[in-house]
Amino acid sequence: MIKILKWLSVVAAIGMVFVLIGGALVTKTDSGAGCGASWPLCHGKFVPLPSDITPELVIELSHRLVSGIMGIVVLALSFLSWKHLGHIREMKFLSFLSAFFLILQALIGAAAVKWGQSDFVLATHFGISLISFVAVFLLMLLIFEIDKKFDATSLTIQKKHRIEIYALAIYTLIVVYTGAYVRHANASMVCADWPFCTNESPFSFSTFRFDQWVQMGHRLAAGILFLWTIIFFIKVMKNYAANRVMFWGWITTLTLIILQVFFGAMIIFSMLNLGIALLHALVISCYFAMLSYFILLSSRSAKYEKQLINLNKNANSK
Repeated sequence: MIKILKWLSVVAAIGMVFVLIGGALVTKTDSGAGCGASWPLCHGKFVPLPSDITPELVIELSHRLVSGIMGIVVLALSFLSWKHLGHIREMKFLSFLSAFFLILQALIGAAAVKWGQSDFVLATHFGISLISFVAVFLLMLLIFEIDKKFDATSLTIQKKHRIEIYALAIYTLIVVYTGAYVRHANASMVCADWPFCTNESPFSFSTFRFDQWVQMGHRLAAGILFLWTIIFFIKVMKNYAANRVMFWGWITTLTLIILQVFFGAMIIFSMLNLGIALLHALVISCYFAMLSYFILLSSRSAKYEKQLINLNKNANSK
């Protein structure tokens, strides 16, 4: 059963990446209405008529098919993980999380097609898909830990650093939301320059339109995330350089945030090149997945720390 779960978790994790990128592709190509107001059917039919087929229909229908298939795979993974590996501390929680947010993202997508949603609501769709992907990703890592193919249980993270990892992850979700809102508000190209909206007069805030405030608000939030990641990376190198998981994990995380900023700038310079925009969405997903893994390690570290405190108390009482 462990071998089956390993293969299933890998397929689910890779498939969820395609779901994430597919959702971003639908948004960036304005293909959300490609199947009309029908869901889960397309223009009210299982197979659209040749006269109905458009590029937008192909993109939207492909995304629905991939999401549907991966929905079955993720639900199967969640059920089997809960049933056979539920004794592992985090397994039941992550199984529930991956299934719950998968269903939630499907419902939000269906509601957007059937009744329409505001840009504020639609911007949450990518974040919810991201959480579902991360839950599946962590499930995969836990399953591979069973036979010690991937093990990082001996790590102890200081409390102040655990708190900062939690805060960094929450702030990343805020940045992700602002980026999604930029796309849904059609504000991706309202500022022709980078890093400022207009490099010739960078502080002319009084002339900004609402969509320009949306764009620059996201850039500011992303810039803070970039600097915060660098600062925390330095802390990790000072305190955990001897630990391979922290050392290479945070080198990877730093590399991802640098790539994220690079692709964000290239979106402007390339005039919203679709491939670059999709890479931008992929990289932030991988970055958040890394942060989520460190949250998992932090929660284990906190539990281990409490056990040590209790052992010391019991020893002193004797």
